[in-house]
Amino acid sequence: HQVLNAKYHEREAEIVAQAGRKNGVTIATNMAGRGTDIILGGNPEFMAWADLKRLVDEDGRPVRRTLVELWQCNAAGRYLHDKDQHDAPLDPNFTGVGRALTNEGGEYRFLTIKPGAYPWRNTRNAWRPAHIHFSLFGPAFATRLITQMYFPGDPLLALDPIYNSVPDEAARRRLVSSYDHGLTEAEHALGYRFDIVLRGRGSTPMEK
Repeated sequence: HQVLNAKYHEREAEIVAQAGRKNGVTIATNMAGRGTDIILGGNPEFMAWADLKRLVDEDGRPVRRTLVELWQCNAAGRYLHDKDQHDAPLDPNFTGVGRALTNEGGEYRFLTIKPGAYPWRNTRNAWRPAHIHFSLFGPAFATRLITQMYFPGDPLLALDPIYNSVPDEAARRRLVSSYDHGLTEAEHALGYRFDIVLRGRGSTPMEK
């Protein structure tokens, strides 16, 4: 199992974890948020942007009735949290937090906005690529798994130490969503697919 090394972003992890506890509103309710609307779809086996479609195990069996949680910064690259002092504007209509249960086919879906990149002072002129945090809950809180989803074609991926902490290139690619025209809604929102695989050789890298 590939591990996504979170040691580079301890401060960020604290920010987003507290933001995630601050408001459990499903992101689909925050349609007044400013930015590019996206639909994430995926299965736990796999996950993606803003319309999530399926969650499965290593044998492709759907993971049913599982709580999927996401949190993210707004389109300007700022989290709704007091410790985020980036001078980008807050969006009063966007909490950046959402939760949903997978259906009987292991499918889930979120409607949100595409997050912005932001500076994080890890090194000189360091920027985190646009990403969305995901957590998956099993039958108990102790079984929680956490990962990050990225967007295709982002030039910041090659420079990001968190993304590149996964040594295997094929495993890193499993952290990147794919554009899905079938999920895209005309004149409304682009669709991205991010399927999450929980175990096995093709599993999605998770944080420690």
